[in-house]
Amino acid sequence: MAREPIPTAYFALVVVRWENRFLMVHERKHGQLWHLPAGRVEPGESLVDAAKRETLEESGIRVQIEGILRIEHKPAKLSGTARLRAIFVARPQDNTPPKSVPDKESLRAAWFLPEEIDCLPLRRQRVREIVHYVANGGTIYPLELLTGEGMPFKL
Repeated sequence: MAREPIPTAYFALVVVRWENRFLMVHERKHGQLWHLPAGRVEPGESLVDAAKRETLEESGIRVQIEGILRIEHKPAKLSGTARLRAIFVARPQDNTPPKSVPDKESLRAAWFLPEEIDCLPLRRQRVREIVHYVANGGTIYPLELLTGEGMPFKL
């Protein structure tokens, strides 16, 4: 007998680095705190496409995804929803400045040094850990690690 599918919410979080600065978004929601660009993956959208879209919507910056920092999974509790979050590392595609006019997505975005991020009011304290990990040369896995189901293995 087949089991019922487990509802799963998918999210993308993006660490955008430009030289020694990191892109932060001043959120409209969640107490108007600062966070990395992030959001839910829409139906039919890949994790990478969601990462690019969310970064553009929240910050006004088009990015090139360079690699994967981590894939996190939180199993569903009894009759709950599981979560999967992909954390990507990216760089800006050009020199476009971050948005400074509030809209429905965010209040603004800005570039910060890691030590400046330490002083920001953050939605999640884990953001500091993530930024310092990347700034200090933490492992970034190749984007090819993430592929569609059934894609061929290539040597």
